[in-house]
Amino acid sequence: MTDLEQQVFTQVRAIIANEEQVIGRRGILIPLKKAIIADGDIRNVIDIVATDPALAAHLLWRSNNALSPSVQPNRSLKDALVRLGQVNIYRYAFSFYLKERLDELPQPYRKLVQGYWRLTESVAIESVDSLHQMQGVQIDADEVQTLALFSVFGQIIALTAFAYLNAEAEQCFPLGIIKTLIDTQQQTLTVEAFESLGLDDELQNEFMVAHNLRQTRDPHSPGLVLRRVLSQRGLLLNPL
Repeated sequence: MTDLEQQVFTQVRAIIANEEQVIGRRGILIPLKKAIIADGDIRNVIDIVATDPALAAHLLWRSNNALSPSVQPNRSLKDALVRLGQVNIYRYAFSFYLKERLDELPQPYRKLVQGYWRLTESVAIESVDSLHQMQGVQIDADEVQTLALFSVFGQIIALTAFAYLNAEAEQCFPLGIIKTLIDTQQQTLTVEAFESLGLDDELQNEFMVAHNLRQTRDPHSPGLVLRRVLSQRGLLLNPL
C-alpha cells in the first residue's frame, strides 16, 4: 500500500466509524432500534414505522416481495410487520434510509454507488427465487432478502465515505485509489461498516457465511442460499 493509499484508507475508515455521517440524521432509525431493544412490543414498532408513510409503504412492498407466489400478500402494515419480525424490520428500514442517503451523493459517486445498489437488488431477487425453488428447507425468505441487500455492503459504504472525504478535501483524491482499496481491503472495510453502523450480529455472521469467510453446519442458513448466487456471479470475497 502506498503512502497515499494508506492516508485515504485511514480517513475512509474514520468516516465509516461515524454512523451519523454515513447514514445521516434519520429520525426513525434511532427510536426504532430503541423500541426493538427495549421491550420487543411490536405495537410500538408499528407506531414508529407508521410515522413515515414512505418507509411504511416500502416495508409493505418488501414483505410481499419475498413471499412465495402461493402465499396471499399482506394487505395492511400491521400484518406485514408482524410477519417480518423486528430484526427484518430494522434491516429493511436501514437499507431504505441508506438508499435515500446514496441518492444525495454528488456525481460521479452517485452513479457508481447506484450501480452497486442495482446489483444488490438483482442479487436479492435471484436469491429469493432460488429459495422458493428449494425443497424441504425452513429458511425465512425475508432473512434471505435482507441479507442479499447487504451483499456488497463494504463497497457501498467505502465509496460513500470516499465521496464525503473528497467533498471536504482541499484537493480531491483520484477515484482509482478507492477502487484499489475496495479491491484489496474489502473484507476489513465491510466488517468495520457492519460494526460501526449498529447492524445485528446475526446479519454479520450470515454475511460471512454467504461470502465463504465462515462455515456453518446449519442447513437452514440464509447465508448458504446467498452463497450460491454470489458464487455464480463471481462476487464471493473468498471464492469457492
